[in-house]
Amino acid sequence: MNVIHYSDDLLCRFQDLSGIEDIERCREILERNHWDIEVAVQLRFSEEDGQASAFQEPPRPPRPPPTPPVNTHPLDQRIYIITRQRPEGILGWGYFLILFPFRFVYSTVFDLFKFVLRLLRPDPRRYITDPLRDVTNFIQSFENSYGIIHPNFYHNTYSQALNDAKRDLRFLLVYLHGDDHEDTTNFCKMTLCSQDVINFINANFLFWACNTNSPEGYRVSQALRENTYPFLALIVLRNNRMTVVARIEGPVEGDDLITRLGRIMEDNEGSLIAARADREERHFNQSLRAEQDEAYMESLRADQEKERKKRQEVEQKDKEVQEAIDRQMEEVRRMEEIRQRKERLRQCIPDEPDCDNPDAINIVLKLPNGIRLERRFLKYQSLEHLYNYVFVHEAAPDDFQIISNFPRKMLPCQPSEENPTPPSFQDVGLGKKEMLFVHDNEA
Repeated sequence: MNVIHYSDDLLCRFQDLSGIEDIERCREILERNHWDIEVAVQLRFSEEDGQASAFQEPPRPPRPPPTPPVNTHPLDQRIYIITRQRPEGILGWGYFLILFPFRFVYSTVFDLFKFVLRLLRPDPRRYITDPLRDVTNFIQSFENSYGIIHPNFYHNTYSQALNDAKRDLRFLLVYLHGDDHEDTTNFCKMTLCSQDVINFINANFLFWACNTNSPEGYRVSQALRENTYPFLALIVLRNNRMTVVARIEGPVEGDDLITRLGRIMEDNEGSLIAARADREERHFNQSLRAEQDEAYMESLRADQEKERKKRQEVEQKDKEVQEAIDRQMEEVRRMEEIRQRKERLRQCIPDEPDCDNPDAINIVLKLPNGIRLERRFLKYQSLEHLYNYVFVHEAAPDDFQIISNFPRKMLPCQPSEENPTPPSFQDVGLGKKEMLFVHDNEA
C-alpha cells in the first residue's frame, strides 16, 4: 500500500509540475524515466523548448565496419625483429652514451605523459568515425613529408583491403606508421621510398598503410599486436582464411626487405596456387551445375510445353464435343419449338371455301422438292393464312419465302415487326387462280 501511495504522489507532483492533464501520459513518461521526477520534468520542458536535455545520453560513435576474420598468430608464422646496429668505435660509443640519458628521459616522460592522459580522458582513437578518411589523411601526410614517389597505397579501409586480397588471391602487405618512433623517418625515406622497394611492392602486393595515431590505424594495431616500429605484416589466404604469415618489425633496409618478402612469398605461393585451383574447381563445378540445371529446366519446360499442348488438345476436343452436343440440343429445341408452333398455327388456318364461292381464289404452290400444293382462300383473307398453310405442311421447309412469278416478287406473308399484319390476297393483286413458288432460305 505504501508503494501505491508513493506512485500516486509522484504522479500528482509530476502532473502539477509538467502541466499535463492526462494521468496515463504522466505515468508513461515517469515509467520511461524510471520514476525519476527530476529527469522527467527536465525532458518535458526540453521537448517544449526544442532543445536537447542535459540528461540525455550523448550519441554513441558509429561502429567500425566489420573486419573479415584473420588468423593473426598461426603456429608457423615468420617473425623478423630487426634491432638497431650497435655503435662502433670509441666515437660511436661516446655519442651513444652521451645521448642515452636524454633519450631515456624523453621516452620515459613521454610514455608517462601519455599514460596519465589516457587515465584522464578516453582514448579518442577508440571511436572510429570515418576509416576511409583516416587512410586518405595518412597518404596525404606521407606525401607531404616524404614526397610522391612511394609504393602504391591502397585507397580504402583495412577491411576492404582484406576482402579484395581474398577475392583476387593476392598478398596483402600492411604497414603501420608510428609517428613517435625514432626509426620511422629513416625507414620511410631510405626503405619505402627506394625505387627497388617501390617496384617490388607494386609488382607483388596489395599495399595498405595507416597511421596508428588515427582510429583506423589504431584498430588495426590492436588486431595485429605489433611490438615496435616500423612494422610490416604479410597477409595471404591460407586454408580459406586470411592469415598473417610473417611480421617484420624494426628498421629493415631495402635489400633485406626485398629478400625476406621474396622468401616468404615463395614459401606461401603454394597456398595461393591451391586456393586458385580450388576456386577454379568450384567455378567449374558451379558452371557444370548451372549447365545441368539449365538443361534440366529446358527439359522441364519442354515437358511442360508438351503437357500444355496435350492438355490444350484434350480441352479443344472436349470443347468441340460439348459444342456439338450444344448444337444438337439446340437443334432439338428448335425442332420442338417448330413442331409446337406448327401445332398452334394449324388450329388457326381457316376452312377452305367452296369452289363456287365468288370470293374464292385458287392458289397453286410449288415446293422446292417439286411437290405441288393447291388450296382455295378468300380474296379478302390475310396472306398470313397462306404462310401458315405452307409452314405446317410436312414437306415444306421451316424457313421460306413465297414468290410470285409474273411479276416476280416476294409476297409479304410472314408477320414481322415492320409488317405485323400482312395484306390480303386482293391487296397484293392476286387473281382467281395463281401459281406461286416457295423458296427455301436455308438452301
